[in-house]
Amino acid sequence: MILITVPAPDVTITKQENPQLSNIYGFTDFHLITREQGGFFMFYNDKDELLFVGKARKLRPRIKKHFEDTVSVMKNHRDEVTKIEVYVNESAVDREIYETYLINNFRAKYNVEKVLYK
Repeated sequence: MILITVPAPDVTITKQENPQLSNIYGFTDFHLITREQGGFFMFYNDKDELLFVGKARKLRPRIKKHFEDTVSVMKNHRDEVTKIEVYVNESAVDREIYETYLINNFRAKYNVEKVLYK
């Protein structure tokens, strides 16, 4: 058996109740997420349940895209997201392994691809 250890998140941003600044679905701290580095990310709800796991070559644009485009699997569930954890990892292979591992071991609610536990 292969042992996979998930590191501590590099950045965690949370939804604000009444944001005073410009926001996207209540999140104002996207500037804390790296724009140029790759990694993987996890969306959680207010009960700390894992909703979605994703990976990207450039984290900030990819995460923001989940809140802005019309084709994201999260498009009908954006209001549920209350916390985003971001993990910087430049290895494409590592990102793929972490994404698949997290989706299946923590049973991400809205991931539809790479699901092995049905």
